[in-house]
Amino acid sequence: MKFYFMHLMPYADLDPDYDQKYNSAWITLPNSYYDPEKGHVLYNRYLDELEYADQLGFDGVCVNEHHQNAYGLMPIPAVTAGALSRRTRNVKIAVLGRALPLLNNPLVVAEEFTMLDNITGGRLIAGFVRGIGAEYHAWGVNPAESHGRFHEAHDLIVKAWTEPGPFTFEGKYYDFEYVNTWPRPYQQPRPPIWIPSQGSSETIDWASHPSRKYTYLQTFTPVSMLAKYMKMYKEVAEGHGYEATEDQLGWSVPLYVAETDEIARREAQPHIEAFLNKFLRMPKEMLLPPGYLSLKSMMGVMKAKSSIGSKQTIDSVMEKGMFICGSPATVREKLEQYQKEIGFGHLLTLLQFGTLPAELTRKNMEIYAKEVMPYLRDKTAAPATAAAGGAGG
Repeated sequence: MKFYFMHLMPYADLDPDYDQKYNSAWITLPNSYYDPEKGHVLYNRYLDELEYADQLGFDGVCVNEHHQNAYGLMPIPAVTAGALSRRTRNVKIAVLGRALPLLNNPLVVAEEFTMLDNITGGRLIAGFVRGIGAEYHAWGVNPAESHGRFHEAHDLIVKAWTEPGPFTFEGKYYDFEYVNTWPRPYQQPRPPIWIPSQGSSETIDWASHPSRKYTYLQTFTPVSMLAKYMKMYKEVAEGHGYEATEDQLGWSVPLYVAETDEIARREAQPHIEAFLNKFLRMPKEMLLPPGYLSLKSMMGVMKAKSSIGSKQTIDSVMEKGMFICGSPATVREKLEQYQKEIGFGHLLTLLQFGTLPAELTRKNMEIYAKEVMPYLRDKTAAPATAAAGGAGG
């Protein structure tokens, strides 16, 4: 199993009483709540944390894209990834991901990502998403066109990376007389592509197709639904005539580890509850606008995200497996159990969430890196080592 430090870069200085006047930290919350001087401090603190993950031995760091909100201050994730590309040495840099349907020109992403791939010498992981429903309100894009725009943008970017230019591209949404991307990717034929999702069955079908076999990431979901979607991916792959590997499956989850279960719960509680009830707060119609999902996928995502918009507690999300919290022994036990039962190969932990301050974030990172990651590396590497030894013998 591989370990990644994921960051949302929230506006941690958000006035917690904003919800007395506004129903969401997304889209409709006035940007007068943002103080640039505090933002300057937060941005640099968060970059320091991402760089520290490289020093602690994580396999990768993850940044992402959200617009017009206090939940995540990365509207252009390539800016963050660019800052990290020269300040890290070993970690993969996963941009999870660029919301392709929002773009007027997908070649911007083709160019951004190849620059990052060249600067880092092949440490880029390219994440493509449709973007959650709120992004369509932010950018004024028709959510009913989401699937079509995503697939066409994806095809254009991959073709720009893998076929010699110049060539023409004529599609329903994008039309170019010249496609001739400079620079070309460092990784050949292209960087690895990951597909984060809330649980769309269409996304699983598409990502698992034999022509792609993209790594599928399930984000912030009850562990029961995680197991369902991971199983769905494996079954669809089997239907295509191949066996999906653990490398094709990933899970993103907030986590907090401390000296004891009691200390971990006490230190994490106000910050995870702020994350859930202040930063993640949005009405359902903002999260899932009409036309964004098929009826089948809408029903599944609504079940997976049923808690969004309602009051949540640390106990409710711990019970569902949506938040891992406890001593190193407790956290090791839970993660080992989930990995054994579900079989994911990439674990993306959100070790800073909501209002969690710098000192507790660093403490969380250090204990996790020193007392959880090595144990799970050994446990998950053992079967592969044994299998390799048997084959070699």
